Amino acid sequence: MEITIFGKGNMAKAIGHNLEMGNDVSYYGSHDTVQQFGDLVIMAVPYPALAKITQQYQQELSGKVVVDITNPLNFDTWDELVVPADSSAAQQLQADLPNSKVLKAFNTNFAATLMSGKVGNNVTTVLVAGDDQDAKNVLKDALSKSPLKVMDAGKLSRARELEAVGFMQMTLAASKQIGWDGGFGINE
Repeated sequence: MEITIFGKGNMAKAIGHNLEMGNDVSYYGSHDTVQQFGDLVIMAVPYPALAKITQQYQQELSGKVVVDITNPLNFDTWDELVVPADSSAAQQLQADLPNSKVLKAFNTNFAATLMSGKVGNNVTTVLVAGDDQDAKNVLKDALSKSPLKVMDAGKLSRARELEAVGFMQMTLAASKQIGWDGGFGINE
């Protein structure tokens, strides 16, 4: 599968590490010009960068599965999400890309747990929210050769809970109550 990743930071590299197992992955910075997009596009950029990318590439992203990994934190205060309480960054992205199939995923994972495939003794689980089952299957198939477990977290409206969990996990790590190589794990 051809996959496009926006971002070149730790999360982009960690997600790409897993997607490179059986797929062709291309990386672009938010200022790079993309000539051709894969069928799966990962937005591994800070939340504020989403608006610029979607405005620039709305037509090119039409029909693509677009994965939002952002946690829309107020990074000045670390005490709130900057999206309305009845919405999410992923729902806003879907509104900006009405002809794309937007998913929320990877935002409850740290880069270290994506690289290792483990959260403590648990396999790293990628929670995926979205309204299109075929799109979820595209992401699950793309990760099928990786050690990660993919779990369906429900409709795209569940992205707000995923963002809250991601926010909580980040604040725990920032306050040194857990490590950046830890986080929430799922036992079956």
